[in-house]
Amino acid sequence: MKRVESKQSLLAKVHIARKDLGLDDEAYRSLMERTTGHRSAADCAVHELARAVAELRRLGWTPTSKTGKGGKPGKPAKGKAALMGKITALLAEGQRPDAYAEAIARRMYRRDKLDFCTPKELQGVIAALSKDAKRHGRRA
Repeated sequence: MKRVESKQSLLAKVHIARKDLGLDDEAYRSLMERTTGHRSAADCAVHELARAVAELRRLGWTPTSKTGKGGKPGKPAKGKAALMGKITALLAEGQRPDAYAEAIARRMYRRDKLDFCTPKELQGVIAALSKDAKRHGRRA
């Protein structure tokens, strides 16, 4: 038996997929209009949102889970784990708190936590920390 998703859950998927695929406003609205007949996901019914999510998956979006068993945070992806280790090393070398890297992520990508960053965004945080190290006469 197929699980029926709530409108809230489908809206979240549409917006996450939009961000993950990097769709600008016009591309997003034309996709929504083409698949649902509405330019905004908020105006869609549940079956229309399901159609939009299916189209976003067809375009290459794959949902990822941020939580493991029991709703607890899961392990970061293999690529992310290495990047997080590099960030931790750069912070320790510069004697900076973890909040420093999170502030960089918040300023650059509007992410509240490093866990929410994509691997590409983490590379940007590493670049910023490396520049900070060079500015203060440390090797990066």
